[in-house]
Amino acid sequence: MNSKIFIALMSLALSAFAIGTTEFVIVGILQEVATDLGISVTQAGTLVSGYAVALAIGTPIVVVLTGKLPKKGYLVFLMIAFTAGNALAAVASTYSILLLSRIITAVAHGVFFAVAATVAADMVPANKKGTAISIMFTGLTVATILGVPLGTYIGQEFGWRMSFAVVAVLGLIALLVSLVAVEKVPRTLHSPSLRDVGSLIVNPRIITALLMTVMGFGGYSASSISWLLLVYGVAVAIGNIIGGKLANGHPVKALRFVFLSQGIALLLQIWLLPNKTLTILSLILMGLFAFMMSPGVQAYILILAEKLVPSAKDVASALNISAFNIGIAAGSTVGGLAVDHLHIMDTAWIGTIMAGFAFLLATINFRMDKKQNLFC
Repeated sequence: MNSKIFIALMSLALSAFAIGTTEFVIVGILQEVATDLGISVTQAGTLVSGYAVALAIGTPIVVVLTGKLPKKGYLVFLMIAFTAGNALAAVASTYSILLLSRIITAVAHGVFFAVAATVAADMVPANKKGTAISIMFTGLTVATILGVPLGTYIGQEFGWRMSFAVVAVLGLIALLVSLVAVEKVPRTLHSPSLRDVGSLIVNPRIITALLMTVMGFGGYSASSISWLLLVYGVAVAIGNIIGGKLANGHPVKALRFVFLSQGIALLLQIWLLPNKTLTILSLILMGLFAFMMSPGVQAYILILAEKLVPSAKDVASALNISAFNIGIAAGSTVGGLAVDHLHIMDTAWIGTIMAGFAFLLATINFRMDKKQNLFC
């Protein structure tokens, strides 16, 4: 990978850093938002759930409607929308305006990752796609280490509006860097149509791959996210890079190992977490496997779409981004129910079951790939 491509990928990572920060920073400043706007914390919580719903639903729809746009210009436009959305949040005087700003940034978030993943993968040879995508996702993992804690601190010390103002500035910087670093990407000869989308939705191979993403991310619930310490964040970043390297060959072949290891790591929490001496080991294991699947599942859905429905590659990428968030939402919901009705440690074996389903789906996908000679 030459330096020019690496710089372009890092510019995409910078955008991912800003996006990841704005997605999660709201969690740490909900009380401040609720107090300032005169709403309940529960209502303020819809700024989190509404973001996820807007992202999951809006991303594939917008990608279909904008498939003919040139990729570089589109990425720049998305960062303009993202920056504008955060600027609107910084000056929002009512809950409705703040919710609107979150919807704008959520859709820009989802579409950016969908398009940027295809751009990153197309920059490099086929045997480097996983690494390219993992470099882009590094921005998201670093956001969990630095961006979210820093944004939360700023919001608590200087007011919640300042958190969004800082993210807007980050978005502007990322926009300018991408404008310079990312080269023009050739227009797609055939943009996705509704027929292509239908072909994706009814294709059992695509659906199996998307379910694999949902189950893989569903294994990590909200109870895990609350342990985002520095050690955890560093492990997340390392796991993401390792996952990218593993995905450079046959992504789903490596994903079998990733999901199996993830399940084991989750199950071990039952014995590790109650022991204060082993808590650090627990955090390292959870962080290491939390994002290790990300480059693999994204690279796999792109490769699969290229072979099965080539004209809808961007839409497949968008659907996978939606699957990420559906998985996170499902894991958080199931984890929350477990905490309310069982015990917090029961989230470990529940997560293990979900990771087990992801492993099973990865195994099925791998066998079907061999049967159909898709990766010869």
